[in-house]
Amino acid sequence: MIPTALMVALAAAGGALVSALISWLPALHVYNVLGLMMMGLYALPSHGVAVPPELILPFMIGLVVGWAMLNTVPSVLLGAPDEGAIFTVLPGQKYLMLGRGHEGVLMTGIGALAGTFFLVLVMGPLAPKLLPVIRGVMKPHMHWVLWVITAFILMSEWPKGGTFGPEGWHRFLDAWRGLAAGLLTFLLSGLLGFILLNRPPVDPDVAFQNILPAFVGLFAVPWCILNIMSAVNPPPQKMATSLAVNGDVILRGTIAGGLGGGFAASFPVITAGIGGLLAGHSTAQRDERVFIISQGVSKQVYYVGAFMMFFVPGLHAARGGGAMMLRTFHTAGSYYEYFMALASIAIAGAVAFLMLGPLTRLVIKFIERFNYRSASWLALLICLAMVVGITGLNGLVVMLVATGIGLLPVLFGSRRLNCLGILLLPFACNMSGLGPAIAHFLRLM
Repeated sequence: MIPTALMVALAAAGGALVSALISWLPALHVYNVLGLMMMGLYALPSHGVAVPPELILPFMIGLVVGWAMLNTVPSVLLGAPDEGAIFTVLPGQKYLMLGRGHEGVLMTGIGALAGTFFLVLVMGPLAPKLLPVIRGVMKPHMHWVLWVITAFILMSEWPKGGTFGPEGWHRFLDAWRGLAAGLLTFLLSGLLGFILLNRPPVDPDVAFQNILPAFVGLFAVPWCILNIMSAVNPPPQKMATSLAVNGDVILRGTIAGGLGGGFAASFPVITAGIGGLLAGHSTAQRDERVFIISQGVSKQVYYVGAFMMFFVPGLHAARGGGAMMLRTFHTAGSYYEYFMALASIAIAGAVAFLMLGPLTRLVIKFIERFNYRSASWLALLICLAMVVGITGLNGLVVMLVATGIGLLPVLFGSRRLNCLGILLLPFACNMSGLGPAIAHFLRLM
């Protein structure tokens, strides 16, 4: 008989190790893997197999913790911009094109580790007392807060350009081209969200994955197409022996990222990207190192914090797709499971951080050995195979429609964050009581 403490530690570490196998695959989100696990867990009792919570729960936590940290590797190393866009992309991609991708990944990993410490050591003792009170105060105001955030995202898409052509309407249209594309992207993705939420076209057996083909089409496929069309190969990457960061930089990045990720984890539909945008504006951080670290913190706090909320005694909250799926299988709320979750987060965070360096070097060797366009074609084939394999041909149609929407920001230089209208618009309408009327108007009900 394996002692319970050892079982929890091994399961959490095992989840982190498995996350290393899936984190570098394009478009394979950890929630998709958890969804497939849920299908398997539902089938086990009919075969007389019982899995103890001390095994399955730490494994799932380790999977989420590891993926949130290690998915940094492809986001930095497998997203090379073209030459004309190098000064308009995120700092992580700038580091890649300057041959400092290894340094960018490690700084983001430091942020993710700081986010893990923040969750375990700071929020861990405070959450059972603090979060239920905050939830009770904020619950009646969720709908208008979501509308305010949506308005801020759209308003912050400020007109760019305005210097092309003669003065007058030519420059006016040039300046508003990107803004118009951003607004159109938001509205079209929101319409797609209404359709998927009210009449999901995928098979009911995989209905929990109905958003998968849309997200692949909105974010992953345009990224692959951009890489194939631009045919940009990043320069040789230098292996960093030290990082130009100190305690002040890490602290500022942790505060900014903790605010953004914590806000995103606490509110429905708000993602780490939106939380990072809000935190960046509110704290006015301009140092690229602070920004990179804050993104690691924000992502870790968002994914892991949202999953951790499921275990907080007295909170009764399920934030994020992972917690919502787990709620259909398991009911949490005891301090025993809460402290088991905190221990699993700490163990998985340590294991994932130790794997970050070797995985980064492995991916760098891969992109230096193979043509970047070939790697992008491979990523595109993986996306297609995953969508068809999980959601069938109907899912493939959804992916193609979403790809058309996702290409708008790429082609017209607007913010890709507008694609999150697929969640923001229908959820904001539903929380305000407008959703059923709009669905009837669109003949979806």
